[in-house]
Amino acid sequence: MVLRERNTVTVQQLLRRFPVVAILGARQVGKTTLARDLMRQYKGPGERFDLEDPADLARLSDIKLALSPLRGLVVIDEIQRRPDIFPVLRVLADRRPMPARFLVLGSAAPELLRQSSESLAGRIAFHTLGGFDLGEVGITKIEPLWLRGGFPLSFLARSNDASFEWRQNFIRTFLERDVPQLGIRVPATTLSRFWSMLAHYHGQVWNSAEFARSFGVSDKTVRHYLDTLHAAQVLTVLQPWFENIRKRQVKSPKVYVQDSGVLHGLLDIRNNRDLERHPKVGASWEGFLVRQVMELLGASSQECHFWATHSGAELDLLWIRGRMRWGFEFKRTSSPQLTPSLITAIEMLKLQKAFLVHAGEKTFRLNKQVTAVAATRLLSDIA
Repeated sequence: MVLRERNTVTVQQLLRRFPVVAILGARQVGKTTLARDLMRQYKGPGERFDLEDPADLARLSDIKLALSPLRGLVVIDEIQRRPDIFPVLRVLADRRPMPARFLVLGSAAPELLRQSSESLAGRIAFHTLGGFDLGEVGITKIEPLWLRGGFPLSFLARSNDASFEWRQNFIRTFLERDVPQLGIRVPATTLSRFWSMLAHYHGQVWNSAEFARSFGVSDKTVRHYLDTLHAAQVLTVLQPWFENIRKRQVKSPKVYVQDSGVLHGLLDIRNNRDLERHPKVGASWEGFLVRQVMELLGASSQECHFWATHSGAELDLLWIRGRMRWGFEFKRTSSPQLTPSLITAIEMLKLQKAFLVHAGEKTFRLNKQVTAVAATRLLSDIA
């Protein structure tokens, strides 16, 4: 059992301030388990509806009649199956005094987000739930978390083979069942090819023209494929940052398969030996740590960017919050060194701090601004 205390506390705080809270995330990421924990800890009555259960769907045949009498915490799971609930929630959220709070769970389908935002403007808060992270499983589990990824059933599987088999089934089910249920009209075979191709470009700058040529479609169409997987929360799209400098800067985003375990499933990487020998090991390490650092900092996607110039200077992760600017580089090496690229980034971006996260055992200073941080000390040495 892995406790998700930080997520639990965050959602509890949101429920105190908003009448409706939505937990969004990919299927099988642990939304239902988190909701059950919240119901157990909630001081008051509770009711749960699972919209994949025909009995619960029947109970909601008249939505307002079913929900109006309820008190305490009301959980509605798989909300994307009944988006017509949102206008009713607006009416119920405006009651005073407020007899119930609503916790809705669903995948981040574009239509779901649009309808919920339009119907419940000012009344709803969103919390995105990802897979397990190092803060939840512990730094000693960094290697299995990197290999297997953060989906609970993959990470907690009895063996690497069982974990790999689960991820293969997840990929197939996601493409054949989940994507159509999100209202996304892209053939499963096309999206499967696209996702697999993205795995081989993991950690690289997005090149729509190259993908368009490979698929024989327009740039706009492949961008739609990219947005589809991003909206379903299986891709991380890291936007570029621009500074008013004289150097030409990269203006296309970087793309990562969001879960390292799913990436390894797409690349047919089954164990640590396969991973260390694979040509994408460095890119996999980078993508894994980008997400871990974002979780550690509590950073939103709007606060995080990458930066690169056409002359070769780059920074894997730039975190900006107010006047604070921190930079991160991720290297799969045990002998980290200060690079000209990182020095240029510090000067151009005016970073207060920079960290070079590496695969060695020790954390030490490279200069007054740059710290080489061992990945195994990530939770304690990023400060």
